[in-house]
Amino acid sequence: MTFLEILNYGFIQRAIIAGVLIAVLCSTLGLFLVLRRLSLIGDGLAHVTFGSVAIGMLLKVYPPYMAIPFTLLGGYGILKIIEKTRIYGDSAIGIISSAGIAIGILITSITGGFNVDLFSYLFGNILTIKTEEVLISIFLTIFVIGSILIFYNQIVSTTFDEDLAKVSGIKTKRINTFLILVTAITVVIAMRMVGILLVSSFLILPNVSALQIAKNFKSAFFLSYIISISSVIFGIIISIMLNLPTGATIVLFNLIIFTILLIRKTILKN
Repeated sequence: MTFLEILNYGFIQRAIIAGVLIAVLCSTLGLFLVLRRLSLIGDGLAHVTFGSVAIGMLLKVYPPYMAIPFTLLGGYGILKIIEKTRIYGDSAIGIISSAGIAIGILITSITGGFNVDLFSYLFGNILTIKTEEVLISIFLTIFVIGSILIFYNQIVSTTFDEDLAKVSGIKTKRINTFLILVTAITVVIAMRMVGILLVSSFLILPNVSALQIAKNFKSAFFLSYIISISSVIFGIIISIMLNLPTGATIVLFNLIIFTILLIRKTILKN
């Protein structure tokens, strides 16, 4: 099967459209999270998503519909733990993460253990994405990117120097809340592509790869988009041609790019 023949299939077209949208979302948010040392928030929220997916299956509700409010609540919980206690961000993420995974395992055991549907969310399968899910991805991508553009200067200021941003009159608490909540939405969207277990890597890898060669903040954005979108398109095509899991192939493609750029940077330094 040739490259052009693969692109003729409707499910491939849906996968690539949704994948590119999710890649743009993850690259945009991931760069802010990496620079603020909150990279693992994706992993914590993914565990909350696992718990909410299990609840959705128990109540026979479409899991993404159940996952969005619960993951938003988990993101807000992380933020409040950081604000109201002396606990650092990684510890707050760990608390919410462990709660989400514990709830998921408990409900899964009650409902009779892991099944095919739950595994599809754990490991992802973008090739089975439906038209409805593509439309949801389009809507949420427009909403998130549009919101980031509106608050771009405030988000950048808060990312690089939160204290200075606060003194300058920027409502940093609102910006932090916004950033974490849109990350929660992105995690829910991305779980259908790379799966709950790998979603955090898709938020991190394209951005840390871009930072290896970027000369400034804007070029880091541009490079992360190229890396992320390329990994989605080539990951989907390679997984089909070699009969490999699509989500894992996309993440591994990202990992290979990061490794190459890291080696390049190391060689140039020496």
